[in-house]
Amino acid sequence: MKTKPTGKSKKALILGAAQALGAPRFTPAEIEQLRRKLLADYGEAGKTSGDYISGVLKEAGYKLALAQQVEAELQYEEEFEDLLHFKTLEDAEVSLTRLDELARKFRAKGERAAVARVLEIARLGKRRAEMISRNPKVEAAKRREKQEIAAWFRIWLETPEAFFNWLEVRKESPEYQEQFGGKPGVIEE
Repeated sequence: MKTKPTGKSKKALILGAAQALGAPRFTPAEIEQLRRKLLADYGEAGKTSGDYISGVLKEAGYKLALAQQVEAELQYEEEFEDLLHFKTLEDAEVSLTRLDELARKFRAKGERAAVARVLEIARLGKRRAEMISRNPKVEAAKRREKQEIAAWFRIWLETPEAFFNWLEVRKESPEYQEQFGGKPGVIEE
């Protein structure tokens, strides 16, 4: 059974996790990531609500970006639902395609908060893939795949207009073919 470190309050655990995350501001995506990390690291002892985490962060002086984000989430709740999947390379490509479609749609409508939410979800995907890629408990082939997926998210975030052309070239590269085989989502060892 996982327990919190002796002498550490739940607030201290939250602040330690927030500091480790190093986000410049905390949106609902980062707050959810902190909530999941606390639960994963400390089990029942780390169980807490997003509202409590937000309160602790606000009290400690962290920047929160919740109002516009929450408004965008409520307005486009269905579209933001269940966006991040990257169990396989193919899943990651589908998720990035959907994120790209939403970002373009919201930009065309002038919905800046909704665009910001799409970008936050993509950043969360990148961070999750990076975390898995560094986890020594995960098999080497899966870590390589998550490292590749993290790179995809990074490149989409930096140059979304060129990403899909780049991805097609990437999938044809000898390095990619050697590591992941000819089909997205298939790992050969």
